[in-house]
Amino acid sequence: MNLEISDDGPGIADIELAMQPGYSTASDEQREMGFGAGMGLPNMKKNADDIAIESPPGQGTRVRMRFFLNTGG
Repeated sequence: MNLEISDDGPGIADIELAMQPGYSTASDEQREMGFGAGMGLPNMKKNADDIAIESPPGQGTRVRMRFFLNTGG
């Protein structure tokens, strides 16, 4: 199964850094509301069999993930 997610936001300046558990660009105020735990991309990578991230500056982000489903029961 393939899943593609995209947005037209500012992009991710440093994908390698963004893949680090706990890394977040959320402000203190946003964190106080429960956002910005910095586990989104690391959890996506952990649970997908394959992941590709494209994020040109100023052109949004595209995340493509592949999941190998066990169809044997």
